[in-house]
Parts: sequence; structure tokens; C-alpha cells
Amino acid sequence: MNFYRSLFRRKATQPAQGMIAPDSSDEPPQQTILKTLVIVYDPVVDKASGRKLSEFMHWNSVEELGKGFMSDILQTSGGLVRYQIIQRIDVDAFPAKVDGFVYDAEMYLSVMRGETPPRSPPEVDYHAILKRFNVLQRVAKNEIDEVWVFNFPHAGFYESIMGGPGAFWCNAPPLKNTETAKRRFVVMGFSYERGVGEMLENMGHRAESIMEKTFGHLTGDANLWNRFTRYDRVAPGKAALGNVHFAPNSVRDYDWNNPSVVVSECDDWLYNFPNFKGVTREVAAEEWGNGDTREHHKWWMKHFPKT
Repeated sequence: MNFYRSLFRRKATQPAQGMIAPDSSDEPPQQTILKTLVIVYDPVVDKASGRKLSEFMHWNSVEELGKGFMSDILQTSGGLVRYQIIQRIDVDAFPAKVDGFVYDAEMYLSVMRGETPPRSPPEVDYHAILKRFNVLQRVAKNEIDEVWVFNFPHAGFYESIMGGPGAFWCNAPPLKNTETAKRRFVVMGFSYERGVGEMLENMGHRAESIMEKTFGHLTGDANLWNRFTRYDRVAPGKAALGNVHFAPNSVRDYDWNNPSVVVSECDDWLYNFPNFKGVTREVAAEEWGNGDTREHHKWWMKHFPKT
């Protein structure tokens, strides 16, 4: 089982119809290249200077965020997952909400200053975006595999959301009426107010959703995802890697700087999967960056099996 191939929903060349190719322990894992459409909502908010929202608010560079994220995914996947940016589209506008409302610069900045409440309903109109940028058609034609939308606080994007035939919960309800894409795809919502660590967190929750779907019909030891995500608080003495919010020794959400020492089978997953040897050792916060969001998520993803 190639965990990374399952995560990114890209398949190797299929066997002839009616045949099922068995898993081979001798076959090396194949690299996945994800053709990605990048949409950046970064409107001009100061007409006098021409400054865009990201610059005006002193938020992060989309270029640097993208580079850091792609580098981390390539590294943690052992070179098996590589993103290829097919096109970047910069939009000098605020995206419409599901009720058709669109912020203007003055009102949005008033919201950010705490003078005006954020718009309700908060959700962005995904279908307007899919239509405007021909996403369903481009996915169907294999021009793109997924979409990244760089946005900002109160824009209304989910961290990830899945569309296409058979789409399921991916840290958000599936996008309805997207079957014409002919295959599943994911839209990632990345905020340039945040950092690469938060981008990895979005990806981590995407992974959790997909793995829970993949292994959800299995019970006991056959459910490898349940075993991978064990942490000491819920499985004393049997911790593995934990999940996005819980390190092996965490006692609460985001408790990545906990100095407590626990026993973990992390090395068994990293070096011996699928032929576990019962290897365990003591671990604590210094293993995953002493509370650094990005370092924890890289450590966690690095342990995904690659065989």
C-alpha cells in the first residue's frame, strides 16, 4: 500500500480491464506529479499607492509560501510527491460570498480593524470560482489535478474541500454538482496571513480525511491508520505518530511543546513498515521542533509509509 498515492489520489498506469494487479513488495513506489492551478486573491486596497492587501497588511509573500510548502512536501514524501504549477492567476478583487456579497477595500479593512463585524454567511461561492476559471473542464481534460487558492482572513475558504464524482468529506463537505470533472480533485485554501506551517496543517487535515475514508471499513489491527495516529493519552504505552493536532505525548490540541517523555513506535513506521519489528523508543518535544508548527507537521508527514 502506497500511502502517498492514496493521499493524492493519483494512480499509476492501470492494468488491463478485468485484471487486478496485486501489491508487490519489490516494486518501488512511483513519483506523483500534481499539476496545480494557483489562484491568488490579493486585491489593491490603497489606490493611491497601488498596494495590494498582502503588502498593505504586511502579510506573507505568496511566492515564498508556495516555495516553502512545495519544498516541504517534496522532502517529507522522500521525493515521491512533486507539485508542478501549471498556471498562476492573480485576481484584483474580493471573492463573492455564497449570497453574492462582495467586500470592498474600505469595508474589509474596517472588519480587520474590528470596527465592522465579518460578513455572514461567511462561506465563499466555490461554484462561481470553479465556473470562472473552468476548473471542472480542466480537471476532466487532465490539464490540472488540483487548485490552490491563496486568500486572507474572512475570505470564507475551507482549508481543503473535494469535488468530482464520488467526492467525500475532506475537512469540509464535498462540493456538490461537480461530477463533470470526471475525477476527484481538491481545492486547497491557503491564507497568506499565515505561514508554511499552517499550509502543512491544511494538508495534514486533508490527509487525515482521506486516510479515514480509506481505512474506515477496517477494524482492529487491520486499520493501520488508527494505529499510525495513536498517541499516549488515548493509548498509554502504545503511541505511534499521533495526528495533526496531537503529538505522541500531547494532552491537548496543539500541545506540540510538551516536554513529557513517552514511548513511541515512530521508528518502526519509518524504517520497517509493513514488516513491523516492535521497535520503540522514548520521544519528546525536541523530536518535532519544540512547539514549532511547521517542524511538527514535517516530522509527522515524514513518517508516512512510502512502500
